[in-house]
Amino acid sequence: MQRPLAGLTRRNFVTELTAGVTLLAIAIPLNIGYAQIAGLPPTAGLYALIVPTIVYALVVSSRQLVASPDAAAAALVASSIGGLAAAGSADYATLALAQAIICGGMFVLLAVFKLGFLANFLSKPILVGFVGGLALDIMVSQVAKMLGVKIDSGKEFTGKVADLIGGITTLNGWAVLISACSVAVLLLGRRYLRAVPWALIVLVATTLVVVLTGLDQRGVDVLGEVPAGPPVLTWPMIDWTLWLALVPSAIALTLVTTAEGLLVSRSYSEKHGYPFHANRDLFAFGIANVAAGAQGSFAVGSSTSRTAAMDQAGSRTQFPALILAAGTLLLLLFGTALLADIPSPAIGAIVGVAIIPLLGIRDFIDLWRKDRFEFLIGATCFLVTLFVGSIPGILVAFVLALINIARRASNPAIDVLESSGDPGESLLEDAPAGTVTAPGVIVIRLAAPLFFANGAVFSTAVKDAIRSAGEGSVQHLVVDMEAVTDVDVTGAESFDSLKKWLAAGSISLAFSRVRPNTLHRLTGLGLLESEQVYATNRAAISDLTRTTSGSQRSEREGH
Repeated sequence: MQRPLAGLTRRNFVTELTAGVTLLAIAIPLNIGYAQIAGLPPTAGLYALIVPTIVYALVVSSRQLVASPDAAAAALVASSIGGLAAAGSADYATLALAQAIICGGMFVLLAVFKLGFLANFLSKPILVGFVGGLALDIMVSQVAKMLGVKIDSGKEFTGKVADLIGGITTLNGWAVLISACSVAVLLLGRRYLRAVPWALIVLVATTLVVVLTGLDQRGVDVLGEVPAGPPVLTWPMIDWTLWLALVPSAIALTLVTTAEGLLVSRSYSEKHGYPFHANRDLFAFGIANVAAGAQGSFAVGSSTSRTAAMDQAGSRTQFPALILAAGTLLLLLFGTALLADIPSPAIGAIVGVAIIPLLGIRDFIDLWRKDRFEFLIGATCFLVTLFVGSIPGILVAFVLALINIARRASNPAIDVLESSGDPGESLLEDAPAGTVTAPGVIVIRLAAPLFFANGAVFSTAVKDAIRSAGEGSVQHLVVDMEAVTDVDVTGAESFDSLKKWLAAGSISLAFSRVRPNTLHRLTGLGLLESEQVYATNRAAISDLTRTTSGSQRSEREGH
């Protein structure tokens, strides 16, 4: 069992402490913005940095992954709960707590039953499209905030865009100036001095400007009063029908976090050579989300950007997370008055710049260059998420994943193998079209499981290979089963039809290189009866060509 805070030593203590201060400077402004995206008070974002962060840091196997609400999770919370309660209401906040608890339960179930592989269905194009759609929806709200334009953040994407365009004449010049300066500082700072906590500097500087010049009296929105005090343990008391209504969105949150979180955890563990345990990480996400729901926050996911920032700061442990929790608690106890005058345009600029990478522009360009079909998958997921909703987006994502799997599996490599006549060589090269592997013998290799998507394709390929060799040229067919790891019922039915076709043409069937499990499966499905099974393709050819030669001699002697 890995000890908590693995990797922390006296030698790296100062580095980890410094990284913790950096994380605190990054996380506080972002979490305030993400809470606003989710339709929740700033405290909901800050509470997530205390108890959930502590329990996650002490349980997780990853030494670097930062757990926190992120932009995609916040947008999912807003879009899924917005139809059940009004944003900003007590009922809305209660539903957010319940949603986090359901997510926590799902993470624990995934860990206990080792079901994390389900997230593998969310391939890169699907994640890029889904998160990109959420990010663009968020961006509209942040642009409105930067311009000082009032829009209904609970509306769908098209409604928000209409509100933004319709209210453009009401923009506030001071808000635009604050936003422009903030964006310039953030972008230039990220380009030239990434280690500096520019988001915190922007917040402090713009807040001072607002306080000293009284811009809040000139139409610039500010954060307002933030209640002081630590998070309080609670439990959402809602009707069971509402618990059920939250399950689809909780599934979406869980799957997206699982896919992204495990991928990032694995990549950093491989990069720095420390252990990674997927199920323990899922369990850590589970208890962190239950903790979030039980103390006034919302769903906790993985933060790729903050994890990368900690890696650049030299952190290799979860100790910075504890510094973050302690710093946030001190802020809630003694410093909430400092938050009241933070200008909303500055928060919008910080969140807007943070989510620019989530739009996936470079990823979409890369997909277009590499694989147009995968680009189409990502674009479809993006559009559905943006114009229909996040839950339909995740459902379409799974359907597209299955279609992509079926498309690839339905066109497996099916090769006629070639023999050079040298007994020391293996049969690996593909034979030219219209030829046989050896006189009277054709060896065909299927490089995939035999199942419903490719059973008919394989049968057709075998028939075409035998026909193209010429009438009477093939007396024996050998199916190389080395790459066939499974056979399903539909695939077996297609193969059975092929066996009847072979029998009608007086062509014998044999198998080679059959895996033990596949051999048992073939027998159980009735595909392996009196057929010969060879250990190697070379042995099959040696035996069958001798049989063919003997038959031909017998025919000549008979004449």
